[in-house]
Amino acid sequence: MKTRRDVMPLIAGGVAAAAWPLAARAQQPERMRRIGVLMALAEGDSEASTRLAAFQQRLEQRGWSEGSNVHLDVRYGGTSAEQYPRLADELVAAQPDAILAHATPVAIALQHASREIPIVFVNVSDPIGSGLVASLARPGGNLTGLLLYEEGITGKWLAMLKEIAPQLARAAVMANPKTTPFDYFLRAAATAIELVPSPVETAADIERVIGSFAREPNGGLVLLPDASSIRHRDLIISLAAQYRMPAVYAGRFFVAAGGLMSYATDLLDQYRQAASYVDRILKGSKPADLPVQAPTRYETIINLKTAKALGLTVPPGLLVAADEVIE
Repeated sequence: MKTRRDVMPLIAGGVAAAAWPLAARAQQPERMRRIGVLMALAEGDSEASTRLAAFQQRLEQRGWSEGSNVHLDVRYGGTSAEQYPRLADELVAAQPDAILAHATPVAIALQHASREIPIVFVNVSDPIGSGLVASLARPGGNLTGLLLYEEGITGKWLAMLKEIAPQLARAAVMANPKTTPFDYFLRAAATAIELVPSPVETAADIERVIGSFAREPNGGLVLLPDASSIRHRDLIISLAAQYRMPAVYAGRFFVAAGGLMSYATDLLDQYRQAASYVDRILKGSKPADLPVQAPTRYETIINLKTAKALGLTVPPGLLVAADEVIE
């Protein structure tokens, strides 16, 4: 007959055995989450690297560390919209937990590839008109994200051009029609300045359009937010200087590279906000319940050296309004 002393080790051993699976499960590493990223920029473009760094930095602040508990699968489509559907299919086939979509045509390609995987978009100006969401407040599907510009922003760009170049009578509004919704930017731009929609896709298109437009006096350029203009920014800036044409850009990096001025959303902050949305999705939120965020901060950047080279005097009011002046 077993005594109490004999039974106690058996009970203790049984308890330890039962507790062992619980302890083992507690020590198992957290499941690796996967985030797909599709950029409408070329691999190696400094703008792509800077934006992705801002995205990753915010993820890390939220507890998601590359190689530890999350892996980023990044694809670059460049400005060739024909590649986006194939790259979107590849990302979806890998079954990520969420996808970051840069630019409207990329978001559209991903939407066509999956109606289930959560997608957070950035650099999208007309998500309703593009069919990405039902409304800003209630997206209604598997996409949500950050609104790049609200309707009417073109009026602000034109007002800046007119302020720095009072004789301005015409403005070429340039963008790649495959990546930027022209109508969205033009329909609310009520102005006395003649607007000339100028679709461009290649470097040759840009040279032809600017060269032709510069034949008549009192013209200026408005560069819409567009992956093609980002790719060819050095060419555009040099042509504007060559033809002594004032231009306003939709990004600080144009002015840092020698462009005249920009009025733009804080793009890096948008990527940080997108990372915060991805964090919420990884923790259980649904895109349909996350409203599309409107831009909350705009920056005015002016390059005084370029203004001087163009023979322009920056008005005091424009200088006071500037968040940054490059000399």
